[in-house]
Amino acid sequence: MTTVISDTYPILLADEPCQNEQQYLKAQGTSPLMESLESVRWIILHCSATRADRPYPVEQLLRDHRARGFRTIGYHFYIRRDGTVTRHRRLLEVGAHCRPYNRCSIGLCYEGGLDVQGHPADTRTPEQRKALQQLLIRLHALFPAARITGHRDLPGTEPKACPCFNARREYSWIETLP
Repeated sequence: MTTVISDTYPILLADEPCQNEQQYLKAQGTSPLMESLESVRWIILHCSATRADRPYPVEQLLRDHRARGFRTIGYHFYIRRDGTVTRHRRLLEVGAHCRPYNRCSIGLCYEGGLDVQGHPADTRTPEQRKALQQLLIRLHALFPAARITGHRDLPGTEPKACPCFNARREYSWIETLP
């Protein structure tokens, strides 16, 4: 398996530049879908790394992800400040949110993650917290073996503060639900 730390295209694969997500999947000889429900080993929480006092609508998220070489938004779900949840990838579709874990994970992102000065901070609103918890409970029912974790807590990923809170401490109890 090629370990890629950068999450922006172009990336180098065997010293050759890879320009976008489709080219990456083709070069790896992989399908755009994960193998099965059992192949999902992680539910990974992210933040958009945007300031809490500024909106970051889905349209801007899409533009930003396309500018980075993704064909669409890399996360499976996006949670806005008002608690609205939008879906951007099919459940078993390989995400583009946390290399090298994209083939075995579901990616959730909440709007925010930076305080008004631009420093990493847990900026989730009560509406986001409620929506995120409900979504995690539903996803755990579909993927009972998957562990809930924050992007920052996975080894081999680009060091960052994302999601700006301890996801394991806050949500690991969901993994004990029947």
